[in-house]
Amino acid sequence: MTTPNALVLPAPRTAEVTRNTAETKITVKLNLDGTGQSSLSTGIGFFDHMLDQIARHGLIDLDIHAEGDLHIDGHHTVEDVGITLGQAVAKAVGDKKGLRRYGHAYVPLDEALSRVVVDFSGRPGLEMHVPFKSGMIGTFDSQLAYEFFQGFVNHAFVTLHIDNLKGENSHHQAETVFKAFARALRMALEIDPRAAGIIPSTKGSL
Repeated sequence: MTTPNALVLPAPRTAEVTRNTAETKITVKLNLDGTGQSSLSTGIGFFDHMLDQIARHGLIDLDIHAEGDLHIDGHHTVEDVGITLGQAVAKAVGDKKGLRRYGHAYVPLDEALSRVVVDFSGRPGLEMHVPFKSGMIGTFDSQLAYEFFQGFVNHAFVTLHIDNLKGENSHHQAETVFKAFARALRMALEIDPRAAGIIPSTKGSL
């Protein structure tokens, strides 16, 4: 029994998703209302570093374990992590009642500056414009950043705009993108106390 003015805490928004294919075996566990803790193992060091940015700056507790065909290259692993993370986010978000829905962020790192805008629209769409200055960042192929975000939007059902506005160092470019993505997610995923129980759409559904 609750008493008048008692604080009612929302249910934790958590999810666990496993994706097994002939190319990869991936498990993602997350808590959207976490503190930014992470446990990451994809076999690609720089990619783990970027996923850690999502956890830390998005305040999402994130546990990702991936085993992929890295003897070929990192493509399947990175893309499938994006897919599985998108599925987990969609599962944890649920019906989107009370969700702020929109989020945006600008993040600089030295000479680099990126902008990310996200909408939990229910419609997958990606516009990504990042002119990486080099093809490889450590053992991470910079082209795979696009594949990660494409996999994510297709399965989280979000609209995502990513623009690197300035940058000469590919590490800096990528890091500003992932940090801005994290901050935009954090904003969009917040529960708006003024819209409790309301789906943020004039259509009544997302």
